[in-house]
Amino acid sequence: MSKKRSIATRWFVNSFSITVIIMLIVTVGIYTTAKSYYYNAVNQYLNSEANIIAEVLTRFYEDSPTNYADEVRDTVEYFKKKNVMELMAIDKEGNIRISSSGFSPENETEMPDYNDAMNGESGTGSYVGKLNRSSVSEKYMAVTVKIKSGNSDYSAVRVMTSLEKIDSQLMRMLAAAFGVSLFVLLLVFFMGIYFITSILSPIKAMSRSAKKLAKGDFSGRIPILRNDEIGDLCETFNNMADELANSEKIKNDFISSVSHELRTPLTAIKGWSETIMEMKDGETLVKGMRVIITETERLSSMVEELLDFSRIQNKRLLLQKANTDIIAELADAVLVYTERANKNGIKINYHEPDDVAMIFGDKNRLRQVFLNILDNAIKYIGNEGIITVEANLKSDSIEIKITDNGCGISKEDLPKVKNRFYKANNTIRGSGIGLSVADELVSLHGGRLEIESELGKGTSVSIVLPTISKKEDVII
Repeated sequence: MSKKRSIATRWFVNSFSITVIIMLIVTVGIYTTAKSYYYNAVNQYLNSEANIIAEVLTRFYEDSPTNYADEVRDTVEYFKKKNVMELMAIDKEGNIRISSSGFSPENETEMPDYNDAMNGESGTGSYVGKLNRSSVSEKYMAVTVKIKSGNSDYSAVRVMTSLEKIDSQLMRMLAAAFGVSLFVLLLVFFMGIYFITSILSPIKAMSRSAKKLAKGDFSGRIPILRNDEIGDLCETFNNMADELANSEKIKNDFISSVSHELRTPLTAIKGWSETIMEMKDGETLVKGMRVIITETERLSSMVEELLDFSRIQNKRLLLQKANTDIIAELADAVLVYTERANKNGIKINYHEPDDVAMIFGDKNRLRQVFLNILDNAIKYIGNEGIITVEANLKSDSIEIKITDNGCGISKEDLPKVKNRFYKANNTIRGSGIGLSVADELVSLHGGRLEIESELGKGTSVSIVLPTISKKEDVII
């Protein structure tokens, strides 16, 4: 396994190194451009001076050839710009005959500019080289211009100037450019470190919190310090942690509730079974068997509810759809719970439409939905309450509303009551998945289940189902 590289290291190697290369290219480019500009300027200046002198000497030769040699000597020796450049007169053999500096240059001095001037069509040549005088090496630029003077002993004039000051200025510019580049690189480096740190800090905090979450500790949260994508990520992580903590709480509550729900009927069945075995009284036997049957049915209903929930979660619930009179199924469900409601002093008011309402669905599953809603209403309404069941036909759907005047649901719990395992009131028996299963079953029939409630005033559950449209068996 390769060694892990941090984000900061990858950023430094990739981004910072590219920045270094770019700054180096820019610096070298600036230096090269400046050098070319200054050298061209010097070359043009020397060309201008040399051409002027050559033109003057050419005209003088045409006017007074007998005094031409003296004129050349005077022009060179009394050259006015000798403090910035050196003027030389070159004979036909290519030797420097006279120089404005007073030095006698060696004959073997390289003069490529002279050769270019004499052999080229333009009559001009330039050269940049090193001049050695008194053990001192000095960089210079020379320009030679051919003199058009017939049979004169002088063939060209040459002007030469030192480039040391220009090179010195260029080196100062290069040093300044490197200094600016270094400052920029340091600025980019520290800003990059700050930026990377601002990203890595919350990511490391998320990593620590995620490890705690993996171990079952849901208490860790990440402070949101920035209003950007990182802040959004921190907020999303915190929301995820809240949801996980809530899911863990719901799961624990569900386990506790189901354990209690299972223990109660099992205790009753076990107790009455032992009583029946020890007693031979007929009345006691009948009473005990009735309790055993009731609690067994209760256990069976709970197990079926859990199995239905598992099938829905795994997308394996089979619906046997057919033309169904939904009003008849609703009436049967109301009838099932009427006797139980009467025993608890609860009144059920049932209003049904005169017309038949046909839908395409699974009648057993739809009846299960109605039974679940009615069972919840009876559990939460208390004694001497009123439950109203009514069905209203619309153009392409039917709305069934079951309303009670029970304890109601708080605003905080209302959005969560259809969530799996959620119970708004843990003192009431139940697994907490009945409404979740009912909501899924209604959705599988193309309908919707809506709940309205106010704490202390009651709850209203509306089930809206589409009317019949086609006949088919559907596997979900």
